Amino acid sequence: MSTSSIQILHHERLPQSGVLVVPGQLDFSLLLHLEKLFAGRRVTWLVEEHADYDPAIRGHLEQSGSGAAYSCQDAAPELAGKHLQEYLANGGVLIHVPGRVTVRNGTACHIPAAHLKVLCAFGLPLLPIAVDFPRTSALSIERVASLPHAVMVVANPVPAKESSVAAFQQHLFEAAEEAYSTRALFKGSLAMALLEGLRKHGAKNRIIDGADDTEMSYDRVMAIAIAFSKVIRQETEKPRVAIVLPPGKAGFIANLAVLFAGKTPVNLNFTASHDAIKSTVRQSGVDRFITADPFVRKVSGFPWPPNRELILVERELPALKKQIVKWSILTKILPPRLIGWWLGLHRRKGDDEALLLFTSGSSGEPKGVPLTHRNVLSNVCQFATRLEVPFGSSILGSLPLFHSFGCTVTLWFPVLEGLNLVTYPNPVDTKRNSELIALHQINILLATPTFLRGYMKRIDPAQLASLKLVVTGAEKLPRSLAKAFEEKFRILPQEGYGLTETSPATNVNLPDPHPEPGAVMIPSARGGSVGQMLQGIALRLTDPATDKVVPLNKQGIIWFKGPNVFNGYLGNPKLSEAVLKEGWFRTGDVGRMDEDGFLYIEGRISRFSKIAGEMVPHETVEAAINKVLGLDSEAERKVAVVGVPDEQKGEAIILLSTIAGPAVEQECIDLRYRLLDEGLPSLWCPRQIMFVPEIPVLASGKLDIKACEEFAKQQR
Repeated sequence: MSTSSIQILHHERLPQSGVLVVPGQLDFSLLLHLEKLFAGRRVTWLVEEHADYDPAIRGHLEQSGSGAAYSCQDAAPELAGKHLQEYLANGGVLIHVPGRVTVRNGTACHIPAAHLKVLCAFGLPLLPIAVDFPRTSALSIERVASLPHAVMVVANPVPAKESSVAAFQQHLFEAAEEAYSTRALFKGSLAMALLEGLRKHGAKNRIIDGADDTEMSYDRVMAIAIAFSKVIRQETEKPRVAIVLPPGKAGFIANLAVLFAGKTPVNLNFTASHDAIKSTVRQSGVDRFITADPFVRKVSGFPWPPNRELILVERELPALKKQIVKWSILTKILPPRLIGWWLGLHRRKGDDEALLLFTSGSSGEPKGVPLTHRNVLSNVCQFATRLEVPFGSSILGSLPLFHSFGCTVTLWFPVLEGLNLVTYPNPVDTKRNSELIALHQINILLATPTFLRGYMKRIDPAQLASLKLVVTGAEKLPRSLAKAFEEKFRILPQEGYGLTETSPATNVNLPDPHPEPGAVMIPSARGGSVGQMLQGIALRLTDPATDKVVPLNKQGIIWFKGPNVFNGYLGNPKLSEAVLKEGWFRTGDVGRMDEDGFLYIEGRISRFSKIAGEMVPHETVEAAINKVLGLDSEAERKVAVVGVPDEQKGEAIILLSTIAGPAVEQECIDLRYRLLDEGLPSLWCPRQIMFVPEIPVLASGKLDIKACEEFAKQQR
């Protein structure tokens, strides 16, 4: 292994005093590099006495003659730490060697929690070292041989008095983010990468439009999109182009064509209110809207612009037959990189804007979220690495294209990784979606818990038999729903997490990999959590009241840092400054992390009320109310909690309910006593019940916080 294929960053962080070095993962070549890194100092290898080691590593450790052992079952690790202290004398280095584990690709820490707890309990100064193996997590379009074997980043040391699993995780994730962010791919162009993907997978993979059962190979899509891009260039000089289309071949081609035209696609939310749509059009500055005649007629309530501003796909493409034939030939002859240069796609890359999405507006006016080429490419790579989807797999694309998850995972991911894409314009039509899953033997289903409930009601389990992975997002996945879905369809839905501002995926639960003999299993799923971090994302938590950093195992506001994190809101520097600090993004969600690296979302800061100085989580109160009232968490929402201003205590809890009763005041008193019996603090109990015809929710299934607050204000 040549030294040039292993990069080591931040040598200056190496402490000169004695330290326990704990690499997140290690192979034989890196073990030798660590030895060289501390040349001239006394090096002692630390192994777990019951762990299984790779034969090459075991042989080297035996030959070195300098080793120490510990037990993950040690009942007094502090005492063991005192014995190990002698190895740190005079600048000595104790290097922990992780044993063999069975773990999903893209996991930053390959040390089982039981081992890590003992290592941190020694009370020794720690030096985490993050390791990234680019060749094992490269996209299919990358030239693997040109990538370094490994990138090692020396983290900031953890002082002995601060040694803990949470502190180790914090420092390791931050160093892992630095390692991951060095990848050359992220400096490139999304459009160029898509050309590479369409060319590489063009003959093998295709898009199948479930609305009319038409199929189109990726190489055919590429030729059409390039030809169509010329029309878009001629139609407008604006840098952005709106797209008003559902998932399908037209939406797929339109998004590719806008990128190939050197412009930014803006997929508009056609289910939003007129005010919200007008706001997104105004903010994005678009003057052309790509859509289709049938869709214009179907969505008559959309505030359509004048006809001269519409680019109708079904009218434009027939006139491009000769151009499509030309590009079909050229794309088979010429390399994608040359075609990309010919189209000028190399000019927009890295931190340039690639996409413009808008938040759902659940708590106010939609915010414009420009995502860069770096953001999108890194998130596709993060998601693909974690999933490890076999080539030839198929994915169902029914989530809206204006939804960040629908955009990243059902537009760019299939092209870059070579998956068949089966589309359908309506995620709520579970009957037709199930038919498509069965017909095309689809392996991956992305949905929200709201959409999963539709499958529970009327779908034959045999229709979903081909599914290997079901991932939900946008809202919390109730355990009862997950269990019921597994009982019916023999597959457990996995909960993920992300935000538009993070391109979007940051966490996901996934089935545990098949165990290897002798290796310790590191789990990759845990009920109630949103999963472990995707590769290259750092996590920080802060106290909601003081904004001070708190340990990862304590409840706090979630901050993310990574190449997938956006650079700021469109035309809103004040708001951007409020949520972005030195590359860290303040999500507004509250959570904590456990010792195995699973993140738990415990509410949104906008869904907390500060009452008499105490933070009260609305979702926890709702869960308790559902329980004492015996409400089915799999059914539609019947209750929602909101906070309203209160002169005495700052805020008061109000319960919105669709269940009307004869004596509201008495019902509120009865509910209070039942909640107290359940263990809910008195301060958290609703002061008032307001009956409403329905609980407002967005198209994604999320609670419409803004509308709920309006209900509460109107009825007070």
